[in-house]
Amino acid sequence: MEDPSLTLTLFHDGQFYVGIFERRDGKQLSACRVVFGAEPKDGEIMDFLNKDFRRLSFSPKVKEERKPLPVNPKRLQREIARQVNSIGTGTKSQQALQLQREQNKAVRQEKSRRQREEEKRAAYRLRQEKKKEKRRGH
Repeated sequence: MEDPSLTLTLFHDGQFYVGIFERRDGKQLSACRVVFGAEPKDGEIMDFLNKDFRRLSFSPKVKEERKPLPVNPKRLQREIARQVNSIGTGTKSQQALQLQREQNKAVRQEKSRRQREEEKRAAYRLRQEKKKEKRRGH
């Protein structure tokens, strides 16, 4: 049987700093969410644990099924990158705007390609006319 453990995950949710306490006892897991407000320092977290830990209300214990850890971290990183690239980031509106930008880019590329080809044709015609003028004489 495993020793009991406590894990704190601290993150910023956009407005406040939030801590998630996870208490593991064997294969049982319970969690508690604490809103800290401003970014807490290490000393403030220790003071919180010493003074207010007993008042925390943890969720009911649930059976935790741990997945085996990945063997190769590089493979995991590549897989995550593939998933992020395939799904894309952002909201639906951001994805729609990205699609619109990509379509505009394709239109711009087509237009500039046609313009370059027309410039090449014009330069070719000009060279041909100069050759004819040169052969005609003065």
